Amino acid sequence: MKVTSVDVRARVGLALENFLADYVAVLGRVGEELSDLEAPLQASVLAGGKRLRPLFAYWGARAAGAPDDEPLIRAAASLELLHAFALIHDDVMDGSDLRRGRPSAHRALASAHRVAGRHGDPDRYGSAAAILLGDLLLVLSEQMLATAGLSAPAALRTRDVFATMRLELMAGQYLDISAPTRGGVPLERALRIAQYKSGKYTVEAPLHLGAAVAGAPAAVIDAYTAFALPIGEAFQLRDDLLGVFGDSEVTGKPSGEDLREGKQTVLIAATREQATEAGRALLVERLGDPGLDEAGVTALRELIVDCGARDRVEKMIAERCTHALAVLEHAPLTTEGREALRTLAIAAVDRRA
Repeated sequence: MKVTSVDVRARVGLALENFLADYVAVLGRVGEELSDLEAPLQASVLAGGKRLRPLFAYWGARAAGAPDDEPLIRAAASLELLHAFALIHDDVMDGSDLRRGRPSAHRALASAHRVAGRHGDPDRYGSAAAILLGDLLLVLSEQMLATAGLSAPAALRTRDVFATMRLELMAGQYLDISAPTRGGVPLERALRIAQYKSGKYTVEAPLHLGAAVAGAPAAVIDAYTAFALPIGEAFQLRDDLLGVFGDSEVTGKPSGEDLREGKQTVLIAATREQATEAGRALLVERLGDPGLDEAGVTALRELIVDCGARDRVEKMIAERCTHALAVLEHAPLTTEGREALRTLAIAAVDRRA
C-alpha cells in the first residue's frame, strides 16, 4: 500500500501522543505542581502544526531506500519536540502573544497563574515556566530519538546529525535576536540569518537525519544539501512575507508582528536597498516600534510594495524553488521518495501560514 504524507503526519501525531503520555506520568510522580505544565505541553506539541520536519526526515530516509517502519516514525517525530522547544523559547524572546491562533505558552501559563490567584508576578512566572517547558521539550526530543528503536549504527549516525542540528538552530536564533541591535542588516547577512534561523533545521538537517537512518551514501547526502539549502531559504523568505502581509486569521499571529519586533529580514534588507531616502527614513522611524498601530503597519507595507521589495522576494523564492526541484530531479533517490519530497517542498514554500 502506498504511503502518503497524510498517513505519516497522523502516525507522527500518534507517536508523539504515546511518548508524551509516558513522560507526563513521570512528571506527575515528581509532584502535583507539575500538572500545571501538562496543558501547555500538549498544546505545544499536539495541537496543530504542519509536521514539516518529521515529514522531511521520513521521506529523506525513504527516498534513500529505508523501509517504512515505526522506529523511523519515532525518530522523525522527535524533531517535532525540538521544533516545539524552539517555538516556545522564540515566543518568550519575542514577547509574542499568540502561536497558531492560541495564547503562546508563556501567556497561557501567566493566565493560569492569574486565574488561580497565586502570589507573585504572573508574567514573570509565565516566562520562567515557559523557558523550563522548552528545556523539557529539548530533553525529550533527544530521549525520543534515543529510544526510537533504530539499529545501533543508525542511532549513532542520527545522534551526530541531531547534535549539529541543535547547534545550528541555537546559532541561528542568536543571529536573529542580535541583528536588530546592530542597525540595518545588509541583504547577504539577512540571507545567512534566514538560512540558520529556520532553513537548515527545517529542511537540510531533517533530510540528513533521514539519510542517517537509511545509511545513505555521500552522493545522497550531497544531493540533499543542494536541494535543501535553497528550499530552506525559500521557506524562511515565505515566512518573512507572511510576517508582514499574512492574514492573522490564517497565520495565527497578529498582523504586522515582524514590523513591530523590528525583524531584520531579507524583505526589510531589500526595502532598505530599494527605497527612496524618504522611504528609508520611514523605515528607521517606524520599524521596531512596539506600539506600531494599523496605520503604521499599512504605511510600512505600502513602502515595501512600492519600492519593489515584495516582488523581489517573491522572485527569490521562485528562483530557489526552481533550482532545488531541478537538483531533486537528478538526485539518486527512489521514485516514490523523490515525488514525495517534491510535493513537500512545494507545500513548504507555497503556503499561507
